[in-house]
Amino acid sequence: MHDNRDEIRAFLASRRAKITPEQAGLAPGGRRRVPGLRREEVAVLAGVSTDWYTRLERGHISGVSDDVLNAVARALQLDEAERAHLFDLARAAGTGHRPRRPARKVRPGLQRMLDAMSDAPAIIRNGRMDILAANHLGRAMYWPVYQSPRPATAQPPNIARFQFLDPAGPDFFPDWETAADITVALLRTEAGRDPFDKGLTDLIGGLCTRSADFRTRWAQHNVRLHHSGAKTFHHPAVGDLTLDYESMDLQADPGLNLTVYTAAAGTPSHDALRLLASWAATLADHPQDTGPSPIKRS
Repeated sequence: MHDNRDEIRAFLASRRAKITPEQAGLAPGGRRRVPGLRREEVAVLAGVSTDWYTRLERGHISGVSDDVLNAVARALQLDEAERAHLFDLARAAGTGHRPRRPARKVRPGLQRMLDAMSDAPAIIRNGRMDILAANHLGRAMYWPVYQSPRPATAQPPNIARFQFLDPAGPDFFPDWETAADITVALLRTEAGRDPFDKGLTDLIGGLCTRSADFRTRWAQHNVRLHHSGAKTFHHPAVGDLTLDYESMDLQADPGLNLTVYTAAAGTPSHDALRLLASWAATLADHPQDTGPSPIKRS
């Protein structure tokens, strides 16, 4: 059985602090010592006793029914990612069930699928944000991450470690604050899903120790599901890229995620992707090169 009471306590308290009485349809109720709802107000909204909810927020979540968890989620106005995280925390506390360990290597069939995507950068990563595989364009796009120093040569490139510990991170992610928030939220989501992953625990511990930016975000207990959207990169060879992404979990390979990046035809980012393909071909012909030469757009 996994003792995650501190995680449960901090997560529920942080969600309760984000909701005002007005947002919950309650009267303000006079002066408040702390922001957000009181425990007794959440209990009323969830239809449980104050003592019961207080015990729940103290981390005693083992054996709680799905109906009650759903009631608490509604009272706290949890979004899809937060609701899933609450259930993950309950599952880990209640049974000690260990999720199937993600694969360390990508199956040959998946690599062939990636390689067949010749016009779009694509990567496969795990929940720790390790890049386990990429196609030609994906490796070229994430070239700075591949070049970033790693604790051990056998370890795959890691987006989170690059983002928070490599001086090149803020250059590669122009909207660094937003990108950093997303990365930490994804790692927090994964930690709730698989609290037994020692590699994940070691990664988070190292980042908390070495990065105040990571440590501050980690304490916020935010979680996120990552399906689709747009990201901006500043590539050292081709400049700015604003790309749409589609991200999906691989059902046949639990714990692995495929992300594909595209740009609409006729846009500057679409032209930049074509330049990136040319640069990648040059790099493949000269693998000894240690740095990209910027390509000027016509």
